[in-house]
Formats: sequence, C-alpha cells, structure tokens
Amino acid sequence: MAALWKTVWEWNLMGQKAQGSERDQAPPPVQEDAELPSSSLDTEDVVRVLVVDDEKMVRSLLSISLQRLGYQVVMAANGREALELFEQHDFDLVLLDVIMPDLDGFAVCKQLRKISAVPILMLTALNRPDDIVRGLELGADNYVTKPFTFKEVEARIRAILRRTSNKLDEQAFQVIELGDVRLNSEQRTVSVAGRMISLTRTEFRLLQYLMANANRPVSKQDLLENVWGYESADGINSNLVELAIRRLRKKLEEDPSQPQRLVTVRGVGYKFCVHAPPAPGPLTSGSYQAGSRRRGQELRPTSRASLGDDSRRRPLRLPSPS
Repeated sequence: MAALWKTVWEWNLMGQKAQGSERDQAPPPVQEDAELPSSSLDTEDVVRVLVVDDEKMVRSLLSISLQRLGYQVVMAANGREALELFEQHDFDLVLLDVIMPDLDGFAVCKQLRKISAVPILMLTALNRPDDIVRGLELGADNYVTKPFTFKEVEARIRAILRRTSNKLDEQAFQVIELGDVRLNSEQRTVSVAGRMISLTRTEFRLLQYLMANANRPVSKQDLLENVWGYESADGINSNLVELAIRRLRKKLEEDPSQPQRLVTVRGVGYKFCVHAPPAPGPLTSGSYQAGSRRRGQELRPTSRASLGDDSRRRPLRLPSPS
C-alpha cells in the first residue's frame, strides 16, 4: 500500500479533473475506507477531518494518506452531503474540492462560514489569482492547486492545525491603536478612521502581526511562518502573501495603488506605517514627521517615534490565534 500511495501521488493524478478526465474513474486496487462510526467521531484528542470531493479516487487517496498520519477521516461525495455531515458531527478540518456538480466548493465554504470557524483547506484545479482570491475571501484558510503531492497537502494541514490549536495568551495585544487604525484582538474587530471593516481570519492575523511590528520591515518568510504557521517557508509560494496584502490594502487604504499604511519594502517584504490623516487647515508650527509634509495640511504628531524605526530588530512574535 505504501508503494502504491507514493506512486500515485508522484504521478499527480490529482490534476486529472482539470484536464477533463471522467469523474469517479476506477480507483487503484485499494479498499476505500468506510466512514467512521459516529461514536468514534465524538472522542477527544483526535483530529477529525472531513474530505469533500466528487472523485472517488481522490477521496480514497486522501483518506488513506490522512489516516496514515493518525487522523480520523469522514468522506463526502458532494457539497450537500458535506453540509449534512457537518451538522451531525464536529470536525477540526475540512478539505474541500472546488469543482463539484450541483453545489460547488465555493458555495459550501460560504455556508460553512455562516455556522462555523472550522479551518478549510480548498483543493482546486482553478489556479487563476481571481479564483484563489474568491476562495480566500469566502473564508478558506488556505488552498492547494492541482496537481499536487500529498507532501504539500500535509505541510499545509500541519500549518493550519498548528495555528488553530495553540491556546496562547494575547493580553498584551488585546487592543492595538496606531494612527487611525484600531485593532481589538479580543473582539476580533478592526476600524479605520472610526469606520469598521470586515476581515477574514487570515487578514486579521496578518494585520495584527504587521501592526505589532509597526515601522519595521517584515519579510515574506516571517509572514509565512508567523501568520500562516509554516515551520519553514521553503518551497511555499510567496504569492500567498502578496494576494493577502492586496486584499488587505483594498480594505484599509483610500487608494490601494498608493498605500500609506501597508507599504512594500523592496527586497525585504512589507511594513505597517502609522498613518495619521491630516486635519483640514493651514500648517502649524507644531512638530511633524519628516517626509510627511503636504501643502495646506495640518500635520499632527503620532506615536511613531515611540514605536521606533529600528529595522534591525527581530520582528515581534505574536501569539498564534486561539
């Protein structure tokens, strides 16, 4: 079975749907694991995974591979079955295919987010940025594009579970208020100039980390390790960070093409800059920050100096989300 498992995954059979292969084609000669009885699903200290895919072979391979890692697996062949199972049992993770008949993965993700914050890893043959952004905006925690190997899936699963299972103290970061941005970790709310904005969990975590390291450049590797939870950023597509920053800028910035808060530091990564919107009226003789002078605008002191601008300091490590 181990040899078969390795061979099949190396052949990247997971990408056959994208190439128009027939659905539910005959799986390799292995027995598909039956659904676990409900009694076993209610046990403690075990990771319970719901695998949703309309291809029988994909479900079988994922089930075998996940159970080899010690996870309990329940399978659903379509979106409606997945929602029914989710109502009956508690799950720690959902692996969700996108391209399915009747009720696709996007619709399932949207429904799940109305009732639960369960981590969702989307498996998709749609690798266009717009499709990926759509899944993330609907509430998916991460995505894997087909074809892929199980090693990649395993790495993303471990990152998601590590990020969601840690019970850490966030007392020091309950409220961060920098310039006109206010972030409340306990209430999971963010406001910009008094206007409340809606963020996904990943967007909230990303903003929280950048604000905790305000005025310090933070590398993409740091973000992948501390926001997404990867033990190492090696081999991880950095577009994941770029897409998240782009979405966050659309919600935070007046002009996302000319960001004032989430600034790109060329060759390094990104930096949160304290942004105090100018009040109307003439310039005053009060203190102001170099480089921020604009004609006909009053410049107000901010807390930037107290935060420091020493980019040589290591980024502040935030506690992982509960």
